[in-house]
Amino acid sequence: MSPFFVMSLLFGLTFGQTSSLCAPSEYTIHVEKQECAYCLAINTTICAGFCMTRDSNGKKLLLKSALSQNVCTYKEMLYQTALIPGCPHHTIPYYSYPVAVSCKCGKCNTDYSDCVRERVRTNYCTKPQKLCNM
Repeated sequence: MSPFFVMSLLFGLTFGQTSSLCAPSEYTIHVEKQECAYCLAINTTICAGFCMTRDSNGKKLLLKSALSQNVCTYKEMLYQTALIPGCPHHTIPYYSYPVAVSCKCGKCNTDYSDCVRERVRTNYCTKPQKLCNM
């Protein structure tokens, strides 16, 4: 193999894949309220993927802010609102959820992300299901 081919391959693997692995990904959210008759399955997009991180050997020498790891997080997002069917009149039947427009590798923002661990919450319906494609 030629040296040019080998260098092109290494460059593509190093920079091409790592930048494309943090991207909007399809995700289904199941939403139900105790007062409502149905569970709503909402198809949306979230940020998911891999971000390159480094583990510093000099942890005791660096500031704590220099040790934070990058995560796949929202660059741009918007909120959509869905109507949960089968709710009585005294219940607010709306549910707002984020839609990832674009993603980036960066510091985790605790205003809209759980940065510590994945939530221990089931994502399924216990009531009859209605599908909402937004």
